[in-house]
Amino acid sequence: MFTGCAMYAEAQKDQRDQRIVDNIGLVKRIAYHLISRLPSSVQVDDMVQAGMVGLIEAAKHYDPTQGASFETYAGIRVRGAMLDEVRHGDWSPRSLHRKMRELNQAIREIENATGRDAKDHEVADKLGISLDEFHRIMRDSASARLFSLEQADDEGHPISLSTGEKEPFAALQKEGFQQALAKCISELPEREQMVMSLYYNEELNLKEIGQVLDISESRVCQIHGQALARVRSKLSDWTKPES
Repeated sequence: MFTGCAMYAEAQKDQRDQRIVDNIGLVKRIAYHLISRLPSSVQVDDMVQAGMVGLIEAAKHYDPTQGASFETYAGIRVRGAMLDEVRHGDWSPRSLHRKMRELNQAIREIENATGRDAKDHEVADKLGISLDEFHRIMRDSASARLFSLEQADDEGHPISLSTGEKEPFAALQKEGFQQALAKCISELPEREQMVMSLYYNEELNLKEIGQVLDISESRVCQIHGQALARVRSKLSDWTKPES
């Protein structure tokens, strides 16, 4: 016969298992939403598998006393697990990382020299490439991986804030970085701000953004890539590869 503690533990396990079963559909919805923003080389089955791991972890650690519903809590954990899978996979070739690093440097030099935003043709000219090639790099960069300023640099290495200080100084540095990021985005050209907001805040894919702004998907890719390059170049002093 079960003791009271054993019965409680069994009931808790049954509740966790039921939450997992009830939210398998949530995992699939998030996977298909994310896959629309990624290159065709990324398989939805891999996203679902990573998401299921996140769902199981969510079921283990969920605390209903914290106020959030399980679906809300699980959605965050599932999406995070999928993004981790994407970042760890890092399917974009190293040549693209190199090109983006060169592009960032070109943008920085032009904007330092002119005191204004670098124009597409100016960057292409400085790199000695055609405007079509410049736009192709922008499209490849936008679709190669989900952008995370605090996850990887242009060579795929983890990024840390440029301070060796211990807490609480690291927390202050973190806050300063977030403020610098917000300021940087607020200074982007209006259309780039709009694309960044729709992509990262509203989580629309590139095709959906194109429909909202009445422009082609390829043009959205170009705007998105240009915005990322500007942000990276302006925040370069804040970040460095972990040793």
